[in-house]
Amino acid sequence: MHHDLEWVRKVDAECLMPTYRRFPVLFVHGYGTRLWDHEGKEYVDFVSGLGACVAGHCHAEIIAAVARQAAQLIHVSNLYHMIPQAELAEMLVRVSFADRVFFCNSGTEANEAAIKLARKYMRAVRGEDRFQVVSALRSFHGRTYGSLAATGQPEKAEPFLPLPEGFVHVPYNDTAALKDAVDERTCAVLLEPVQGEGGVYVADPLFLKAASEVCRERGALFILDEVQTGMGRTGSLFAYEQFGVVPDMMVVAKGLAGGLPIGALLATEEVARGFSPGDHGSTFGGNPVVCAAALAVLTVLQEEQLVENAARVGQYFLARLRELQGRAGCVCEVRGLGLMLAVELEGKNAAQVALSCLEKGYVVNNIGERILRFLPPLSISTREVDGLLAVLEELLAA
Repeated sequence: MHHDLEWVRKVDAECLMPTYRRFPVLFVHGYGTRLWDHEGKEYVDFVSGLGACVAGHCHAEIIAAVARQAAQLIHVSNLYHMIPQAELAEMLVRVSFADRVFFCNSGTEANEAAIKLARKYMRAVRGEDRFQVVSALRSFHGRTYGSLAATGQPEKAEPFLPLPEGFVHVPYNDTAALKDAVDERTCAVLLEPVQGEGGVYVADPLFLKAASEVCRERGALFILDEVQTGMGRTGSLFAYEQFGVVPDMMVVAKGLAGGLPIGALLATEEVARGFSPGDHGSTFGGNPVVCAAALAVLTVLQEEQLVENAARVGQYFLARLRELQGRAGCVCEVRGLGLMLAVELEGKNAAQVALSCLEKGYVVNNIGERILRFLPPLSISTREVDGLLAVLEELLAA
C-alpha cells in the first residue's frame, strides 16, 4: 500500500494529539548520514533523530544485532535475568566512573530515577530534611513531572501546575548563585555539561568544578544529565571527561541504543545502595532487543572511531560556523562542543531557515525562532559540513 505525504498529514491531523509542529516531509528510508523521502529525494541529516542516531541510520551491525536478538527473545521483564542487559551494564561500568546501572526507556525516566535515588539515599544518610534539588535556569531534563520540575524553563511547566515541590533554579554558569543555593536542605545538584534544548550553551569548566566541590563540601550529590551530551556527541564518550569532574550519578539516553528507546542511570556503589528491591522499576527497561542495539552502538563507536571523528569534525564545523559569523551579519553567536552546535540569529527566523535548508536537502533543527541546532550522526564528514555551510551562507545572505 503506497501512502503519500498528504495522506499521512491528514491522518496525523485527525488521529494524533497535536503535540508537534511537523516539517512537511515524509522520511521513509535512511542510511548512514542520509535520509530519503517518499518521493526518493535525498537529504543530509544534521539532526539524527534529535541526537539519537549516533552511528548513523540503519548501520549493518546494529541491524544484525537487533534482528538476532528479536529472533531469540524480545521481552521477559525485569523479574528475570537477561544476557544482553548484563552485558550492557558490564560495558557501561567499564567505560565510565560508575559501579551500578539502572535501565529505563528514556531520558526523562532516567532523570526521574536519579531524583528518586538522590532523595532516598539522602533520607537514609542525612535525614528527611535533605530533599531539595538544585538545577539551572534554561535547563531541560524532561517532560514528566519530576523532570519538568527540575527543568529551568517556566513556560514549559506553566500549563501543568502545580509541580512537585523541592526544586531550586540558578543561572547557568553562575558559580556564586550555585554556592548560595546549596544548603542543608539540598540533596543534589543536577546539571547538563551542555544545555541542549536550552540552546546549546556550554558549561564553564570552573562552574562544573565548583558544583562538584560544593556538593562534596556540603554533603549533596552531584548529578550530570548527559542525555544529549553522552555517547560521543561532544567528542569524548561522556562530556564529563572533558571537564575534569566525576559525578556521583549520570543520566544517559538518546544515543545509547542508536535510535531505539533506552535510558540509563549510572551511579557509584555508595549512592546505588539507596535503592532496594521494590523502590523503583520499569517493565521494559533494559529490554533484550534494545540492549543488544546499545551493545552494537558501543562497538561501532569504537571500531569506526566515531568519537574521535566527532571531536575532529566538530572542531572543523565550529571553526567554519565562526567564519560564517564573520561574513553574515545575522549570525550573532556560535556555540557548541563536538557535534553539538548552534548558531543564534538576529533578524532572520530560524524556523524559516530550517525549512529552507530542508527544501535544499539538509535536515537541521531550530529551537524557537532564533536558534539553529546541529546534531548530525557522529560519522558526518567535513565534506558534508561544507555542503551545509554553502547552503546556510546562501540562505543567510538572501
